[in-house]
Amino acid sequence: MIEHFFQCPYCWQQISMLIDSSIEHQSYIEDCENCCNPMQINASFINSELVTFSVNQDF
Repeated sequence: MIEHFFQCPYCWQQISMLIDSSIEHQSYIEDCENCCNPMQINASFINSELVTFSVNQDF
């Protein structure tokens, strides 16, 4: 697991999230811990290193 920081696309607050680095490609919906709006999280890992990360509000 790695900790990753990013901004919510709705409320612009910084969020900390734990992401499982053993799964190479991930895409899921999670609610913002501050404003509770849904966000689509996309993450990709190579050799357990985060190589791409994006957060979308339009899904």
